[in-house]
Amino acid sequence: MKASAHLHPSAQVVADTLIAAGVTGPFLEFDASTKTAADAAQALDCDVGAIASCLVFVLDDEPIVILKSGAFRVDLALFSSLAGGREARRATPDEVRAATGQPIGGVSPVNWPGALRVFIDSSLADYEQVWSACGTPNAVFATTFDELVILTNATPVTLS
Repeated sequence: MKASAHLHPSAQVVADTLIAAGVTGPFLEFDASTKTAADAAQALDCDVGAIASCLVFVLDDEPIVILKSGAFRVDLALFSSLAGGREARRATPDEVRAATGQPIGGVSPVNWPGALRVFIDSSLADYEQVWSACGTPNAVFATTFDELVILTNATPVTLS
């Protein structure tokens, strides 16, 4: 899979926001999808655990974001309990787009139309570098756990 430094206009807008916030990247776009954590890890030749998937869930009717390691699935009952909610479910594609302005598989941790509660899985801190989507299903950027916490004002939780 070939990477390019030339980004799709939607990914470039996200990259510009990240750069303005001090993120140095790199910012990469691939000719094939990096929509799933496994696809991204293969394209980047990194551990799937170093992929910071940015997923939207609905917790008691409120859209929330979980930045989680690509190495596991979110236990919704555990997450609901940790977040002080009653019930959590995966957001529909329309709910994801409405909450973040971005498509499933390309949701970045920035450039959302409004503020969202964000939780980040502490297992991402085990990696010196993590990768997250950059606004499209083919674009990613390099960052760190600490940088993601600052960018998103995320609450660290143990989800794995």
